Amino acid sequence: MENSEQLKEIVRKKYSEIALQDKETNEASCCGSTCCSTEVHNIMSDDYSTMEGYNPDADLGLGCGLPTQFAKIRKGNTVIDLGSGAGNDCFIARAEAGEDGKVIGIDFTPAMIDKAKANAQKLGFANVEFRQGDIENIPVSANIADVIVSNCVLNLVPNKDNVFKEMFRVLKPGGHFSISDVVLIGNLPEALRRDAEMYAGCVAGAIQKEDYLELINANGFSNVTIQKEKAINIPDDILKNYLNEQELTNFKKGNTGIFSITVYAEKSKSCGCDTACCN
Repeated sequence: MENSEQLKEIVRKKYSEIALQDKETNEASCCGSTCCSTEVHNIMSDDYSTMEGYNPDADLGLGCGLPTQFAKIRKGNTVIDLGSGAGNDCFIARAEAGEDGKVIGIDFTPAMIDKAKANAQKLGFANVEFRQGDIENIPVSANIADVIVSNCVLNLVPNKDNVFKEMFRVLKPGGHFSISDVVLIGNLPEALRRDAEMYAGCVAGAIQKEDYLELINANGFSNVTIQKEKAINIPDDILKNYLNEQELTNFKKGNTGIFSITVYAEKSKSCGCDTACCN
């Protein structure tokens, strides 16, 4: 498997391409990565279209959940979206936070930032901004966010521990996050794990569910709760790109599962800025 910087470059390149694709193409693949399953569409993504603030131009069909639906955003909140893409979750978060709130989208890919800024300008939103940056080093000050959301992004990051540390840093004491992500139960076949395109498609970068939850706990968060969980069934015509017939049969008969989970957790109110937990 490539090292961390190589994997980041794979993601940057692939998501630059995805930014130029239409939603239908992205939905027919695994987070926009591979082309054109003939079996099903919407392998991972959920339907945002009934949510207040939804804008079709910002929806690239790349998510694996609806974190903003569960994020408990209040009027006047400052919300950060990690991996903001074309701005979909940011615009829905703005509808929740209102005119007095502020929404900051962070994305790794310049093409996505350009697309999101164009969408925000077209909508006339003065309290939504987008910053290019690596979510292992979030380009905002400490203790600034009331809420963090993220949708199918952390599975693309090689060092997830760094991301959770950064999330803890930028949340205010008493703040919380709601993130949707892809996790595993059991081990993926090696062919899926080592393939770069499948990595950029969210699956090979996923880790075990129990390890994912342990990372959250280990970084000081409390009240860790799974708000939603659903199985992800990748169609055979995609899996056949990576597995031979025997491997495919064994994979489908085995105990391995690929799941989308939406996880909620809080930063303690007692974590004041003069204590070590804010550092």
